[in-house]
Amino acid sequence: MNDRDRSDGERFVRAADETLRGAYDPPMSLDEYVDRVLENPVAAASGARYVLAAIESEGTREVRERGERLERYRFFDDPFNDGEHAVLGNTAALNAFVDDLRAAASGRGNDETIVWIDGPTATGKSEFKRCLVNGLREFSKTEAGRRYTVEWNVTGAGSGVDGAGAASLSYGDGGDAGAWYRSPVQAHPLSVFPEDVRESIAESVEDDAYPIAADVDLDPFSREAYDHLESAYRDEGRRDLFSAITDRDHLRVTSYVVDVGKGVGVLHAEDDGTPKERLVGSWMGGMLRELDSRGRKNPQAFSYDGVLSQGNGVATVVEDASQHADLLRRLLNVPDERRVKLDKGIGMDLDTQLIVISNPDLDAELDRHAEREGADPLKALKRRLTRHEFRYLTNRRLESELLRREVGGVRGVPTVDGVDEAETEGEANERGEGPGDDPDADPERDPADQPGAAGLTIDVRGDDGTVTQRELSPHAVGAAALYAVVSRLDAEDLPADLGLVEKAELYETGELRRERDDGDDERIAIDDVDFGDGDGRNGIPVTYTRDVVADLLGSDGDRSHSELPVERVVTPTDVLDAMAEGLSAAPLFSRSEVAEFESRRAPVAARVRERQRADVIDAALAEATVAEETVAEYVEHVYAWDADEPVETERGPEEPDALVMKVFETETLGRFDEDDYYGTDPTRGVAEFRRERVIRALTRYAWRNRGDEFSVDDVDLGEIPELREVLDANDLADVKRRFPDLDPAEWADPPADTETARVKTATIERLVDRGYSPASAELTSRAVMRDARDEWADLAADEDEGARRGGRDRSGENGGDVSWD
Repeated sequence: MNDRDRSDGERFVRAADETLRGAYDPPMSLDEYVDRVLENPVAAASGARYVLAAIESEGTREVRERGERLERYRFFDDPFNDGEHAVLGNTAALNAFVDDLRAAASGRGNDETIVWIDGPTATGKSEFKRCLVNGLREFSKTEAGRRYTVEWNVTGAGSGVDGAGAASLSYGDGGDAGAWYRSPVQAHPLSVFPEDVRESIAESVEDDAYPIAADVDLDPFSREAYDHLESAYRDEGRRDLFSAITDRDHLRVTSYVVDVGKGVGVLHAEDDGTPKERLVGSWMGGMLRELDSRGRKNPQAFSYDGVLSQGNGVATVVEDASQHADLLRRLLNVPDERRVKLDKGIGMDLDTQLIVISNPDLDAELDRHAEREGADPLKALKRRLTRHEFRYLTNRRLESELLRREVGGVRGVPTVDGVDEAETEGEANERGEGPGDDPDADPERDPADQPGAAGLTIDVRGDDGTVTQRELSPHAVGAAALYAVVSRLDAEDLPADLGLVEKAELYETGELRRERDDGDDERIAIDDVDFGDGDGRNGIPVTYTRDVVADLLGSDGDRSHSELPVERVVTPTDVLDAMAEGLSAAPLFSRSEVAEFESRRAPVAARVRERQRADVIDAALAEATVAEETVAEYVEHVYAWDADEPVETERGPEEPDALVMKVFETETLGRFDEDDYYGTDPTRGVAEFRRERVIRALTRYAWRNRGDEFSVDDVDLGEIPELREVLDANDLADVKRRFPDLDPAEWADPPADTETARVKTATIERLVDRGYSPASAELTSRAVMRDARDEWADLAADEDEGARRGGRDRSGENGGDVSWD
């Protein structure tokens, strides 16, 4: 090893030392531990209180789910592992779980509760368990979250016990004289004290809300050590008997890192054995013969590998609870009596928060004897279970994030979910997102902040070992997510004027904005619609979508290009088609579900085409987009024209500029032409447009935002539909007006030195700048221009028909508004 390697190795060793140094406290005496408890009661918290403290330690953030703003505990975002096992969504259920912990920790009669996490497969229940374990582990490494237990050493207690006494204290494979043995069930150090002293310590703790865990006795193994030391020092006539027993030579308090097997017990579906073996452990015959049992079984010969033994002190999780239905009734005495038995004469106090996790099949198991009513043997169990239902996500953005994790391994800890900046102290403002925004529709935003719209590149290894880079084009993930979300929504509670895609949008943003037939904006808030409670219980799970996308990534598409690898691109249409076509072959879905889900593909595809269309049109019109200052100038002049007041300029008050208004209305808006004016003065139709479409909207906006003062400067120009269209410039009619010689039929292979070729080159470049690859930009723009070709052909036919009838109506002559729309 050279000097460089040696120094690097030493650097890593020192880093490991620092990591472990921060995770543990040095061993301490019992009195030092009591001082620690009086200073920080969490050091002696009950299991429920400790889990609660860990969850609360990470604080909260505000989210929007099902259109409702909720405070969400960051703990469930798995911040310690960069969000690898974050529980996405289900915030209301998680908050209810925390409420259960809070009630149990406070001792308000809820400490008998067994928490039940229920829900269909792939709803995040397993992530919940992993997130819980991860968070508890990391919390226990912090100064505020240290978890403590006791270690014993009987060396030197009485004559002739140095060797045999120490060896007899061992468990497992035995031990050496002078060795320290930790409580195999993480016993609370306060359990060493006599009961009346424990109660005095508890009364001295200044935490009225949450009592400490002072009502537990020593575990059987620790009791064996305690009794041995007590007997030895009593025979010596020691008057300070407790001090002798708990001397630092015999007892020390040590911290431990909470993990599965040490403070967290997890019972899996595949675990077997007798009920007692699964719950607390089993006797070991060889050790029973070797140890002096004094006429009874020796608790040192017990394995302590059952789920309750491992979870003592913090939490016990029973996964796939229906597979362990025989144990559920046996768990009743744990929250009731907080005690289990190793054998007839040997019991063990327990302090653990019980959590059972199941699919809906546990319902059937619990209802087996429901017809017996009062004689139902499971009635007592059902009374103690508090159910929290996990459901499929009904938020497209969250589903997109989940799918990106499942398909591409994308990780990251969320910080905010679509709430406005005033309520999140600027976080949403930094993301450029407000309460009514579509977070995936703005191409200028950072792609990392667009889990649905952003493309995703993945390396795929072929059968021959070669690695090929495949691409999920922009909006492909969002399309899959929206289809899955729409499949989970109940159509029975929809108002007549809303579709399932709009319902999904309401759940995502909390409100829906759309244009009415009269041209005005209509806003629908989630609180304005009475939806039922069936959403998210059924539908397409993320695992199905993940598998469909994985299959698409593993095979080339049926397309080619002379220069670009378009066959390696998976488009939104590819994803939606594959998801719909695979439904009938998936045993997961019934025939009725297949038919229903297939019928929901069309509106999703239409919405995705709108997103792609906006991207392409925005890229094509990027240089033609009207500056907001230009629109604001027009609004100011119209407002002054209507009020017959001057306009404030740098040169002082001036009359409203009629030419500025005319140019904006004819060239920018494209609503009028020269015949609609008398010079620069408006005809009746133009005047009505200004008053009805612009001034009326300004007045309405001013009323909604009324205060002590109001000026045009306060106006959100996007509130006025006609002006929003100009600012957005997101219609194919704008493309046609801006590029009259563009031929969408030639877009796939435009002739050189034509307007079509120039527009295409600029459009592709801008799409690439905004997150597309050249190949996905080519495919997406082709699809949009195919639609443009058909629409422009229809528009030309309409114009020809209008010409044959004597020309189109003019706003000033017939009172109608003229628009490419």
